Amino acid sequence: MYRRLDPKYIRIAGIVLICLVIILLIGGYIAYCKRGTMLQSAIKKAELKAKRDYNLDLKIGSARFTGLSTVAFTDITIVPENRDSLLTIKKFVVGIRILPLIYGAVKLAHVDLQDGHLNLTDINHIKNFDFLFKKKKDTTEHARVDLSRLSYNLINEVLYKIPDDLKLNNFLVSFTNDSSSFRLQTQKALIKNGRLTSTINVNNGQATWHFDGRMHPSDRDIDVKLYADGKKVELPFIEKRYKLKVNFDTISTRLSKVEHSSGETRIYGYWGVRNLLINHPGLSSTNIIIPDASIDANVFVGENYVSVDSSSVIHLKKITAHPYIKYTLNPVKIYELKVNTGWLNAQDAFDSFPSGMFESLEGTQVAGKLNYSLNIFLNAAHPDDVQFDSRLDKDNFKIVKYGKTNLERLNGTFVYIPYEKGKPMPSRVIGPKNPDYTPLDRITPDLRNAVMTAEDPSFYSNHGFVEESIRKSLATDYKDKKFKRGGSTISMQLVKNAFLSREKTLSRKVEEILIVWLIENNHIMTKNRMLEVYFNIIEWGRNVYGIGEASRYYFGKTPAELTLGESIYLASIVPNPKAGLYAFLPDGTVRPGLLGYFNLIGRMMAMRGQALRDSSGYGFYDVRLRAGLRKEIAPVDVAVADSLMKQSEDDDAVPVIQPEKKPTFFQRLFGKRDSTPKKPEPKAALDPKAKLKADIEKLRDEEKKKELLVDTAGKTRKEIRQEKRRLKNEEKDKEKALKESAQQ
Repeated sequence: MYRRLDPKYIRIAGIVLICLVIILLIGGYIAYCKRGTMLQSAIKKAELKAKRDYNLDLKIGSARFTGLSTVAFTDITIVPENRDSLLTIKKFVVGIRILPLIYGAVKLAHVDLQDGHLNLTDINHIKNFDFLFKKKKDTTEHARVDLSRLSYNLINEVLYKIPDDLKLNNFLVSFTNDSSSFRLQTQKALIKNGRLTSTINVNNGQATWHFDGRMHPSDRDIDVKLYADGKKVELPFIEKRYKLKVNFDTISTRLSKVEHSSGETRIYGYWGVRNLLINHPGLSSTNIIIPDASIDANVFVGENYVSVDSSSVIHLKKITAHPYIKYTLNPVKIYELKVNTGWLNAQDAFDSFPSGMFESLEGTQVAGKLNYSLNIFLNAAHPDDVQFDSRLDKDNFKIVKYGKTNLERLNGTFVYIPYEKGKPMPSRVIGPKNPDYTPLDRITPDLRNAVMTAEDPSFYSNHGFVEESIRKSLATDYKDKKFKRGGSTISMQLVKNAFLSREKTLSRKVEEILIVWLIENNHIMTKNRMLEVYFNIIEWGRNVYGIGEASRYYFGKTPAELTLGESIYLASIVPNPKAGLYAFLPDGTVRPGLLGYFNLIGRMMAMRGQALRDSSGYGFYDVRLRAGLRKEIAPVDVAVADSLMKQSEDDDAVPVIQPEKKPTFFQRLFGKRDSTPKKPEPKAALDPKAKLKADIEKLRDEEKKKELLVDTAGKTRKEIRQEKRRLKNEEKDKEKALKESAQQ
């Protein structure tokens, strides 16, 4: 049974409540009366802070309250010190919601902006917005940030700054640099009753854009699209700046839900595009067109990670895929990527290829099903342990009809047209009608084995790809922070030469991988036929194609007559055939710097039983360039020759030895130091101590080279250690003799 409250206590509580209300009303009245003074004080503080922290001259013509929570500003200007004017606004009226303000959140209720101009300039490397990139020095220690909480608060702050009601008229955003300019003028933008409409003039009438859609930021419900009147939306500034052409019919974005619980922020959204066109020299030489693509992206942010959850779905025309991407920041960076399509109709997959990416396969008809999966895991602390697994499984898959390119044409006689810098070279008939054509059984086994050892040791057992090689390439690329030449298999090199252009683009590489998969997994060609065609079409020197031409060009022999040394030499120039002659000295012998390569390939061949153990360089000293070709060999510095030999395989530039640069007129006039590397002074010009130091360094370098070239064939580990110890002792004795002679 409840006990009845004493009426006296009820009266006391009522009196206290009334007193509190009266105090609040009095405080509110005082604040209301003083709000003008408080506003002016806040403006003064803002002006001082802008000047002190950012060197910005902030001016406001007038500011006054026009309602309980609405402030009207006029004639706002922001001018960075000694820079062009950044922002001008003629009229700006902003109102905030009272209830969120009580809880410390500033939520915009309505905004009215008239006649504004955001002017961004970058003239003569002077930006009027560079203050945005200046970081304050902060010596205080900060605790580790919780990304989930940070992202949730940031999203709320952004959504709160989108007003429930917006009226914007004549707001111009312009960017100007030394070579170009870009203007976006919002003639009108409205948010009313949760509906966004806008009209944007681009570059003085070149196009008219529209943002249109649903806008309920308070409910975290946004669905907006961007499109243009009667044409595509184009981004000309990006094209001028990054050589990236991008346009589309419509781009859509949707935010449906944001939630935070259990230390994780979950953002559910959608992004889609129709008739997207992309053109960039690094992607493709032609336009890449994607008619319809979208992603239902569920982004999860934890305390120390950001991820795209596997519940997300990528849509590309007729196919779908589930991606999983996760980036862990601490205590160590970890990168994870997974993609799984599930079983797809094979023809749907081929029909969904973006046009401009797989030109060789256009019109191809297939049957059956395909399933692609990718898994990459890289721990930054142990990049060499990177995991890589890429699989394209098939079920009753077969090619019903070839499209633009018949992949079976290499099984018979065909005409091969090599290209140099996009221009066709003289064609070659790959077949018996060509006197230089060489069947596989007429190519010496030494050459076949040397090339496979250098380029693709598992050629006969792999299916066109070597995952271990790709895995190691990923680790190397990550450690070096740049893309380097990967270990392409012979199958990939054959496809690149026979079916594709030599352009270095991402789309060409992907097309190459797909064609290799089709040939290898559908047994379109035997391994022997692939190797035979490979030897007869690849480049071996300037305008030298096929092993028949190469063996005659370099050595005046047929491919069946090549020695082991000549075979290893030819294997060495496959990655960079245009620099092949730089491997020779004017007398026709091979440069000493290649001895290590000969020993490496020779030993690997010997381990497989393809060559005899040899302590004399595996034919290195017996290689002689054809006498008639030696007159074309000019004396070249060893370092320069080595550099030319190490150029990448796709470098089609003619190796040229640059002449020594002379000081310019202004360098001579003002004494500016010439940046051209100077030749070292003769040793006689050095002082005795410097000369001794240089001689010792040279001696040590020579001894290190000798240690690297120690032949291990047929020797025990003990004998190898003894040989290296003997070389070390010789170095010490010579170094001691040099020091003694310098003291005399």
